[in-house]
Amino acid sequence: MEASPEIAPLDHLEYMRLALSFAEMSPPKPTNFRVGAVLVDEGTNQVLSTGFTLELPGNTHAEQCALRKYSSAQNVAEEAVGSVLPAQTVLYTTMEPCQTRSAGNIPCVERILGTRSGGDRGVKTVYVGVKEPDTFVVGNAGQSKLEQAGIVYIHVPGLEQEILYTATAGHQKS
Repeated sequence: MEASPEIAPLDHLEYMRLALSFAEMSPPKPTNFRVGAVLVDEGTNQVLSTGFTLELPGNTHAEQCALRKYSSAQNVAEEAVGSVLPAQTVLYTTMEPCQTRSAGNIPCVERILGTRSGGDRGVKTVYVGVKEPDTFVVGNAGQSKLEQAGIVYIHVPGLEQEILYTATAGHQKS
């Protein structure tokens, strides 16, 4: 875990800027969005883990990478990461978590929901920079699935243009 003294507690815009800085590390490709994610313990204002699209081998998404890296650092299976997350864990992601993935990949919404299987632990709130555009999946219902499961979903306004510009780098512009 790394302390976040440069970001004030509950400064959602600055945490979203941090997530955007990770999205910018993702390679531009026409087949996916460049997304960044930051897993934070709101109780201690510590960054637990970060991730960006394609950071880890395979067709990995930002949220997936952040959760996988944290589980690895805690020496637990990825499926059990919720059992070791602090009670006030939140996730900042530049784009709405996906609810549909190509064959063999678990959607990020399901990964987030899976963190809640351990009682009072798991991701409590997801802070999002933009809704997922309809480029690859029309009508992503990630927000509604999270909210139906009791996870708070909060849009953090202010960086939409920068996030979409970064997310779509590598896409053919019309």
